[in-house]
Amino acid sequence: MLALFVRASVRHAGVVIALGALLVIYGAYRLLHTSLDIFPEFSPKLVIIQTEAPGLSAEQAEVLVTQPIENALGGLVALVSIRSQTIPGLSVVTLTFEESTDLYRDRQLVAERLGALSALLPDGLGPPVMVPLTSSSSTVMTIGFTSETRSAMELRGLVDFTIKPRLLSVPGVADVNVFGGDVAQLQIQIDPDRLKLHGLSIQDVVDSARQATGIRGAGFLENRNQYIVLRTSGQPESAEALAKIVVARPGGAKLLLGDVAEIKMGAAPPISQATVLGEPGIVVMVIGQLGADTMAVTREVEATLAEFDAVLQSQGVTLRPDLFRPAGYIERSLANITNHLMVGAALVVGILFLFLFNLRGAFISATAIPISLIAAALVLVEFGQSINIMVLGGL
Repeated sequence: MLALFVRASVRHAGVVIALGALLVIYGAYRLLHTSLDIFPEFSPKLVIIQTEAPGLSAEQAEVLVTQPIENALGGLVALVSIRSQTIPGLSVVTLTFEESTDLYRDRQLVAERLGALSALLPDGLGPPVMVPLTSSSSTVMTIGFTSETRSAMELRGLVDFTIKPRLLSVPGVADVNVFGGDVAQLQIQIDPDRLKLHGLSIQDVVDSARQATGIRGAGFLENRNQYIVLRTSGQPESAEALAKIVVARPGGAKLLLGDVAEIKMGAAPPISQATVLGEPGIVVMVIGQLGADTMAVTREVEATLAEFDAVLQSQGVTLRPDLFRPAGYIERSLANITNHLMVGAALVVGILFLFLFNLRGAFISATAIPISLIAAALVLVEFGQSINIMVLGGL
């Protein structure tokens, strides 16, 4: 059989050369446009649900949040297991589905169950949400921000309201996690002695603040030819405006919120701290979507960060874009395999020519090696596999 194949190849040498050239051209095109990742997708079909439960202990969150979610999601089609982790203020439920299922359909089934679950949870809790769909090697980049002239609150505000929304708009980015700094918060710091003096309770202050800052529909007015929607306005947007809210009217006099509490812009209780090269700063982790091209997403993120160079320099902020950059591993792997191919081809040609004194035979062997590598990589790509460091190492 092998002899027949060799004779046919020799007899139709032009056809073999043409097919080899087409294989090289098509393989090079496909490999240049395929996804490049760090590792293959090795994680099972997971759907993770997080629910914020501020103020609840781990035991309370387990009973009031985690168990109702587990009960509501049990019995889904192709569900393999349900695992949960509950800590003070947070519930995390992880569902594992069979490998043969469609992950997007699994998320749709979970979303349908979660839609009817909110009414069963206590008031004041965050809604149960599914975490973004990310790859197994989810972190695309880790970047840092430091400043010697900006406070931790100002730096965090710059990242949260300027950098993060722009990064989330980059194709292939699933989420952006921010650590460190101080989150600005309009705080009402109650003085218990003043409350006792005026005969008020903490709930009175809470109700007054909620009514003053809440946004509610005001209904509409209708006449013969118009439908006019009413809109409420005048909500306090600063500490000074909030301090002028009326809490009570003892004896007809106005008792303002600023009379019983100190209103100021302060830092929210920290849940994370971060240092960048030993300096206090902000660390931002860019998370890639499932199936996203790590190299392409990295280049897009770097181009996006370059747009802020002038703004960051004018505000005295230093950007550290290379705290963790997995794309660098891929680039080095590609450079290594290219060097190995060139050295290997040169050695094959040199040794065969020295031993055989036949340049044609050496050229055939030197040509067969890269064609074999291209064919092997092309088979993986056509079967839906990505080119990653493990594949490059094998090649």
